[in-house]
Amino acid sequence: MNAKTKACLCILLAGTLWGVIGIFFNLLSGLGFTQMQVVAIRAVTAALVLGVYILVRDPALLRVRLRDCWCFVGTGIISLVFFNWCYFTAMETTSLAVAAVLLYTAPVFVMLFSAVLFREPIGRRKVLALVMTFAGCLLVAGMPGGGSVSPKGFLTGLGAGVGYALYSIFSRFALEKGYSSATISLYTFLFAGAAALPLSRLWEAGALLVRPEAAAGALGIGVLCCVFPYLLYTRGLAGVETGQAAIMATVEPAVAALVSFALYGESLLGAKGAGILLIFAAVAVLNRK
Repeated sequence: MNAKTKACLCILLAGTLWGVIGIFFNLLSGLGFTQMQVVAIRAVTAALVLGVYILVRDPALLRVRLRDCWCFVGTGIISLVFFNWCYFTAMETTSLAVAAVLLYTAPVFVMLFSAVLFREPIGRRKVLALVMTFAGCLLVAGMPGGGSVSPKGFLTGLGAGVGYALYSIFSRFALEKGYSSATISLYTFLFAGAAALPLSRLWEAGALLVRPEAAAGALGIGVLCCVFPYLLYTRGLAGVETGQAAIMATVEPAVAALVSFALYGESLLGAKGAGILLIFAAVAVLNRK
């Protein structure tokens, strides 16, 4: 297996793990945590677990240059926290379907940013895969749907797409400065946690945090759906173009739809099933020699 194939598999596995986040989000929100508190739990749990692992295995990975901290402010605050805030706001002011469609404009922004910043070419294959991906996301989310979208909902939905895209951009800068995927992921979570904690006022939910179900949800959303996929995605970025990686990661909504089918009995017939096939077909188009 060559290096590019390994990188592609890392990105696809990352998108798969992101796709099961709804299981743990539903668990935590069902216990009474607010959406921003779930964001804080995710970032803090991820930072603690990954920090302890690095401290035991290779403390040298904790070293970063002060002048490079802007990369981690970018991945942690400008991307992770901003994206989550925009996404949750869009869900509140529009609907989950509209918010999901606007979120997956992210590959468009990644492709445009990468063309300007990293001189990555925009070829016909990328454009075709991008169109197939966005069409697939529309179908998976149940769009086109009825009803008008408010300006606030539309702008915050696009903001979520931009924030989601910026992780790939800032991570690429950090990789080019010689940092490993573990170091980038750890400082992403540290900066995200530092920003999300005061915004969420998580300490006010102390009684909920000591419950065993909360601990299980925190480990699921913080380790399985945060530490592992961010490590895998960042490692994958080192082996493929940024725009290609962003399109491949959109297997996430397809996986989320499959999880909904398996656990909650949601139908995959019709448009939703066609959308899943389109997303996986776009990945195949990108990886065709």
